[in-house]
This record gives sequence, C-alpha cells and structure tokens, in this order.
Amino acid sequence: RSLVVVHFWAPWAPQCAQMNEVMAALAQEHSQVTFVQLEAEAVPEVSEKYGISSVPTFLFFKDCQKVDRLDGAHAPELTQKVQRHAGAAPSPAASAQQQLQTRLSKLVNAAPCMLFMKGSPKEPRCVEIPFFLGFSKQMVEILNRHNVAFSSFDIFSDEEVRQGLKTFSNWPTYPQLYVSGELIGGLDIIKELEASGELDTICPKAQKLEDRLKSLINKAPVMLFMKGNKQ
Repeated sequence: RSLVVVHFWAPWAPQCAQMNEVMAALAQEHSQVTFVQLEAEAVPEVSEKYGISSVPTFLFFKDCQKVDRLDGAHAPELTQKVQRHAGAAPSPAASAQQQLQTRLSKLVNAAPCMLFMKGSPKEPRCVEIPFFLGFSKQMVEILNRHNVAFSSFDIFSDEEVRQGLKTFSNWPTYPQLYVSGELIGGLDIIKELEASGELDTICPKAQKLEDRLKSLINKAPVMLFMKGNKQ
C-alpha cells in the first residue's frame, strides 16, 4: 500500500545519474517510500509495456497500480509528486530547497538566452592572467561578435544562486549559457560551437536597428513619433 517510485534510467545518460542523487536524498526524507532504479534497456518488455521512450522516466505505484508519471530530469517536480503521493508535508529544509529550485528555473527562463557570469557584460569581474582574458569576458565577446541577444545575471550578486545553480545544472563552473531554459555549456563548449558554426543556429540574434525601425514605422497605418504620449 505504500508508494513505490520506479526510475527508468540508463548508465550513459548523465541526467539519470543526477536524478539518482535526488532520489537518494528523497529516500532519506521519506523512509516509508520505496525507490527503485530500473535500467530501461535491460528490461525492454517492461519499458515497452509502460511506454518508456526516453530516460529518465519515473513511474509512481500504489497498491500495484500506476498512479502517476514524470518524464525528464525535473527534480522539483519529482519532489512534489513524492510528497503528494506519500501524503507527507514537506520539511522546512525541503521546502526551502524547492523554493530555490523554482527560483532557479525562473531565472534560466527569464530570457530566451541567459548568461550567468561574474559581473556584468560591461564590467566582467573574472580573473585575468597574462595573455588570457577572464572566462566571463571571453564569453561576452563571443556573444557580441555573433550579435547574440542575451540577458545576464551576476552570480556575485546572490550567493544562493551562485551555489545552487551548480547543482541545478550539474555544471560546477561559470560562466554558464542557457538557451530556452536549457544549459548549452561553459566557455569551452561555446568556443567549440563557434568554431563549428553551430553557435549562430542555437542562439537568438539581436534585431538590427534598421530592422527594428522598419518594424516600428509599419506598426500601424499612421505612426506618430513624439515627445510624451497622446494623453
């Protein structure tokens, strides 16, 4: 009658290893819940029966009946589902962690392209050594060189975000670049994408001033550009 959570995983998927750590933490908080790891490719009949098409996938069982499902590496949602089905109120620590996860999720989705860096694009605060620019400064220069439209967050302005994002993204260093809420990588990966030409297809482009002006003057049949407003 107790809750059973089955994680369909694969050893080659790093996000599965990350979610196994989340499950281990949940197992300590919810001793009445049974957590099971099942290698999806090792049991193809079971995976097919339950429609497992990607990993990680989580199935929730009660009284031998499937009651819920979660596709993807979404730690906050997994925590919420375990708490709801287990009928346990979240502990203060779990609640605080959940709030941080929600906040980080909002931050990485705050703009189509988000750069988490040391300092700001105009004033990077990364350490520079002879013959080498700081990593954050290099990242900004690459994005500007490719006319990428991006927003940024100074990790020095919030220690909770600075430490929490490392776990959230499973990426220990900065800068970190996100597109549509998904981590693209750090400086080395961005350099590889630039060299291969993929960067221009992944990141959104800033609108040129000429195109922006054309869009504005054609916004309505008659457009008035004035000081102040009609009222």
